[in-house]
Amino acid sequence: MLAKRRSLRARRSNDPISMRLIVTTPTAIALDESSVRHVRAEDATGGFGIEPGHADFLTTLSICVVRWRNGGGVEHYLAVRGGVLRVREGKLVEIATREAVVDDDLGHLRAEVLATMAQGIEDERSARSGVLSLEQAAIRQIYRYLRPTDQPLKARPPK
Repeated sequence: MLAKRRSLRARRSNDPISMRLIVTTPTAIALDESSVRHVRAEDATGGFGIEPGHADFLTTLSICVVRWRNGGGVEHYLAVRGGVLRVREGKLVEIATREAVVDDDLGHLRAEVLATMAQGIEDERSARSGVLSLEQAAIRQIYRYLRPTDQPLKARPPK
């Protein structure tokens, strides 16, 4: 059955056993590889793999190492800081992420880059918390300024 599906795909496409992988960040195209045979990544539910002919797919990635194998069977690695992964027509895998680091040294990516990305997210959370505290303090000050002054209670003469 699998061989039959592959032969049908071979008739529909010039290169039935490869996909294109594009990884973009807000400032650059981190990767544009045209002869990809397999992609592996992780989302909140765990790891998953994508091969040519995969159904259309959309998911949000966690901080992870994306692995892909090129036409020569060589495996490459890319650390991503979360993002969105989309598969279109089984031929195109697109990843949009805030930060991406391409490196063929898996040990380096796991040890240093992923730890740095995780620390960056923690720093952002801390900064957001500080900004929220400042905003609340400013709102309290504005409220105190705009609130009508309380009139002091006057003593009533006894009856």
